[in-house]
Amino acid sequence: MRWLVPILYWPARLVVKAVVLLLVDLHISGGDKVPRHGPVILASNHLSNADPPVLGTSVGRRVVFMAKQEAMSWPILGLLIRLSGALPVRRFEADLGALRKATEVLQKGRALIMFPEGTRSRQRQLQMGHPGTALIALRSGAPIVPVGISGTERIRFPSVIFGLLRLRRPRVDLAFGDPFFLPNVTRISSDEVNRCTDLIMRRIAALLPPAYRGPYAEEAEAPTEQARTDEAG
Repeated sequence: MRWLVPILYWPARLVVKAVVLLLVDLHISGGDKVPRHGPVILASNHLSNADPPVLGTSVGRRVVFMAKQEAMSWPILGLLIRLSGALPVRRFEADLGALRKATEVLQKGRALIMFPEGTRSRQRQLQMGHPGTALIALRSGAPIVPVGISGTERIRFPSVIFGLLRLRRPRVDLAFGDPFFLPNVTRISSDEVNRCTDLIMRRIAALLPPAYRGPYAEEAEAPTEQARTDEAG
């Protein structure tokens, strides 16, 4: 199956992109902030199973994303996930193999999509972030582009099809933030990983409407002066 990925990735992406634009009223801001080349982590909140195709087809370069292992067996959609070259991950446990493969993706200069919450938010609000994204960023040294998605929680079947027939598509907003690097650390400890996870989640929260920010509502902030210095470097 993996040898088919380079051949079918772009045709499959075009099909998925067409479906996305058909079903939703997509509004994108800051899309030019995603580096066109080199390693980068796109760290996004997670509201719906529609998030990976919406985000993945809105970036002007090939992307790899981490998908829950059970999604690989879904009919039709599971095939598209596998053809995209997604990395299967066992959720809610320390899947060291998946973390290693994700780091290898970045070492090859590719773009990696991650959802630090680890699962969808049923209440649309941000949940506390898990350490995987920060750990991979610290190990690889790759920049992070925070992403805020809102509106995908309204994409439900078959209601979205009925809405299409009535020419009423749900609005989805996709906001990309400025790329930034995590602070340099002398040793990757659990305290440092937790601190960096909090930093990532605050950057994501700053791109979301206040009602979506959850526990990061009061902590969402624009880049600090030190962060701007890191970005410029």
